[in-house]
Amino acid sequence: MFYRFFSTILATFAGVALAGAAASAHPHVWVTMKSELVYAPDGSVTGVRHAWTFDDMFSVFATQGIEAKKKGEFTREELAPLAEVNVTSLKEYDFFTQATANGKKIEFNEPPAGYYLDFNPKDTVLTLHFTLPLKTPVKAKDLTVEIYDREFFVDFSFAEKDPAKLVGAPAQCKLTVGKPQEMNAAMSQQLSQLGPDQKNTALTIGAEYANKLSVKCP
Repeated sequence: MFYRFFSTILATFAGVALAGAAASAHPHVWVTMKSELVYAPDGSVTGVRHAWTFDDMFSVFATQGIEAKKKGEFTREELAPLAEVNVTSLKEYDFFTQATANGKKIEFNEPPAGYYLDFNPKDTVLTLHFTLPLKTPVKAKDLTVEIYDREFFVDFSFAEKDPAKLVGAPAQCKLTVGKPQEMNAAMSQQLSQLGPDQKNTALTIGAEYANKLSVKCP
């Protein structure tokens, strides 16, 4: 299945749009996240590890056409081409991840080798695992990482259990997980007017409903 990440999303939606008019509203894909903020021994932040679980409808459509040795199950090796396409395509969207350290924006490098997709046959969902290393590790008293799609085509939300953690951080550092406010009826109506293949480059609603990780260190 060698096609771009968002082409996959559009194809998925096209396949389910006939299910009813309610399917026409943004968002079209739901992602449940778990994230880790990784620190070096000297206390500097080095990167973010993401595990993104896609909704079952998207996952089933995304895996159609992939040959598997065991029906209804996929190995990491069998999913490797799809994982590569996903990660490569996400670059265009800055991996939906923005960060600031001590009030200044910080930049990420592309994920190194080692990213992969898992498939859970019980829940029929795909989970993409990848790491975003910082271009320059930084010691930060105040660190903020936001994950969102500016056009709200993809709806990101943190997992209810163990949504995020610090890995190797100084003991005094404290992590806070911030979940977005509930969307009002007027904005829901605006989003409902956007079709599955329609993009509104002027729409930046996703930033207002960003999922946020905040770390305070002494």
